Amino acid sequence: MTENETKHNQVQQEIIFREASIHDLEAIAALHADSWRRHYRGAFLDSFLDGDVFADRLAVWSARLTTPGADHFTIVADQSETVVGFAHMILDEDPDFGALLDNLHVTHQLKRHGIGRQLLTEAARELIWRRPIDKRFYLWVLAQNTAAQAFYAACGGTRVETTLSGPFPGGGSALSHRMAWSNAAKLVPTQM
Repeated sequence: MTENETKHNQVQQEIIFREASIHDLEAIAALHADSWRRHYRGAFLDSFLDGDVFADRLAVWSARLTTPGADHFTIVADQSETVVGFAHMILDEDPDFGALLDNLHVTHQLKRHGIGRQLLTEAARELIWRRPIDKRFYLWVLAQNTAAQAFYAACGGTRVETTLSGPFPGGGSALSHRMAWSNAAKLVPTQM
């Protein structure tokens, strides 16, 4: 086993996936803000990303996590009681494509360790449990974010549409691709 494979296995063994709670609010907002600053330049205005994007994300996540509902859920990847990733899904968002995977972010230091793929699997599993009939879901990914596009394609997503998105929080617009999955069950390993 190579050093990278050993490190990958150690990271995976330490991760716990669970439903987010209000106690995760600041950690999720901070991770979300950091991810936007790293990956959304050129689409979002620099003045917004260089400003207090954390306060903006804190307000969004405060609303999401203090108002539990049957129409959305958030799963976090927890490592030693630290949030290192999260996925947020809004159910029944589109009549043609199903649920919207509105967010999937992993802390920069732990990218390429399988956490994003596992978050996608856990979100698919939760979608199946909540919507056993309609297992379709989709997400929007910026056209400039080619690494994310490759990740979603490797996870079975199909690009079905490209459109100009925006205005984004703080302003700005950019081309985005809709990536869709016709059946979330394809992401969930069958259990024997």
